[in-house]
Amino acid sequence: MPSTPRILLWGGLAAAAAGAVLCVLGWYGISGERFAERQLPYLASCTVPGAALVVAGAVLCAAAVLGPVPPSSARPDEGRDAPEEPTVPSSEGPVLRVPGGTLAHRPDCPLVAGRPEARPAGDAELAPCPVCEPWPR
Repeated sequence: MPSTPRILLWGGLAAAAAGAVLCVLGWYGISGERFAERQLPYLASCTVPGAALVVAGAVLCAAAVLGPVPPSSARPDEGRDAPEEPTVPSSEGPVLRVPGGTLAHRPDCPLVAGRPEARPAGDAELAPCPVCEPWPR
């Protein structure tokens, strides 16, 4: 049984060749007609479908050359039944807050990094920052 890239490649080449033949036939039919009204059937029956086949053939050939694209939403640990381990903050130091703020941040959080007014949160009841997630949920 042939592999999928080989089928895609040959199918793409066949579609592109058939499209090129249709385009040539459409051009030949149009070139023999003087009036536009008599040229339209050749456009509708040969040239437009031929161009579509050429594009489809190019897409199939590109798919064969580039290979399969892995789904971006698939997680590598999707099949495991083990519970997720809690994440540990990547920076050392106390959790920070901005005066008047309601979120707790890690020291390396881009929302508080370099801000001189950021202070340790202490025992204040704060919600975790959605950007840096200072503690596991």
